[in-house]
Amino acid sequence: MTNKKKVWFITGGGRGMGVEFVKVALTAGYQVVATGRNADKVATVLGDDENLSIVKLDVTDPTDAEAAVKLALDRFGGIDVLVNNAGNFYGGFFEELTPQQIEQQINTNLYGPMNVTRAVLPVMRKARSGHIISISSLAGLVGFEYNAAYCASKFGLEGWMESLHHDVAPFGIKTTIVEPGFFRTKFLEPESTFLAEPSINDYAERNAQYQAFWEEKNGKQEGDPVKLAKALINIASQEEPPLRWIAGADAIAGAEQKVVELQNQINAYRDLSISLSYEDA
Repeated sequence: MTNKKKVWFITGGGRGMGVEFVKVALTAGYQVVATGRNADKVATVLGDDENLSIVKLDVTDPTDAEAAVKLALDRFGGIDVLVNNAGNFYGGFFEELTPQQIEQQINTNLYGPMNVTRAVLPVMRKARSGHIISISSLAGLVGFEYNAAYCASKFGLEGWMESLHHDVAPFGIKTTIVEPGFFRTKFLEPESTFLAEPSINDYAERNAQYQAFWEEKNGKQEGDPVKLAKALINIASQEEPPLRWIAGADAIAGAEQKVVELQNQINAYRDLSISLSYEDA
């Protein structure tokens, strides 16, 4: 690569955590391609900077992804770090979420990162270097009530990223899954959050509780997105970045609880599990 500055390609760069990722990367001296479905809105949020390129990208459209990568290469000559950040949230009980809503959730949170990564990988393979970072969630490790669609998309993201790591490591390409807890962004606002319409009486009471919970949680999340962005810069600058980074005290607590539960389940049925081999095995 001829350019000296690292080039960051960040999806969902005009809202939520993406805004902070872009700003901190620029402050760190990197060149940044910030993408969003509406480039004008992204430009309004981020303003102008000689090291910033704003590109239209709907991550669910593979053609859009290829075009955005081409524009990035035309402007900066390469892509060193890809941050798959664009995402949304479909909340609701599984029975009340429509098949279309679940499909839309998976299209954005799983197929979206796949589309963009597929477009970027030839660039990184040619360079024999690069770092693919995908923003998951604690909900990619732990299943939560009222989160069936979201957890399905994030669990899928994690399985894909873990496998991708083995595919691309021989080319010098690093991968990192980021699992944030609650951070104070606009993620829970209407542009990013869609809640299932209550339709089944058996869920009515819990529905009211959860819808009130999300409304109350919005704007009061524990995590500071600026600190998260600065920490991500630190993670990305490491020679051997982590395959998985659990971000936030609440995320660590949830992950540790999951580890304990898994170990307890293994121990409870260990004898039965190991008794399943052929006798001559």
